[in-house]
Amino acid sequence: QAQLVESGGGLVQAGGSLRLSCAASGHTFSAYAMGWFRQAPGKERNFVAAISRFGSSTVYADSVKGRFTISRDNAKSTVYLQMNSLKPEDTAVYSCAARWSAAATRSYSQMDEYEDWGQGTQVTVSS
Repeated sequence: QAQLVESGGGLVQAGGSLRLSCAASGHTFSAYAMGWFRQAPGKERNFVAAISRFGSSTVYADSVKGRFTISRDNAKSTVYLQMNSLKPEDTAVYSCAARWSAAATRSYSQMDEYEDWGQGTQVTVSS
C-alpha cells in the first residue's frame, strides 16, 4: 500500500499560482499511475488531472485544462500539480491518489479506479 503526503497548498489571490506536491512511499512509484482530485465544501470529490506511470499520458478535467499541469518525477517518487490562473472556484481540498497499473501509458480519471489516497491539502483562492 502506498503512503501519500500532499504539500504546497495555501491561500492565493485570483490569477495567482500554486504548485502542489505529493510524495509517495511504500511502493515502487513508477509502477503506479497517479491522479489529483479535489473536494470543495459541501460538494462531492471531483477529478482534476491524471498521469500515467512514466508521464507519457495525461488527462485533465475540462475546468482546469490549459491552466493546470500534472507532472511526475519517478526518481523522487513525487507527483506535482502546477496550478496557474487560479480562480475562486478552484478553492478545495486537493488530494492525490495512486493505483498500480500494468499499462505503462494509461491514465485514470475515475475515483474508484484508485487504491491509495493522501490526506489532502487545502487550496483557497480569494477574489
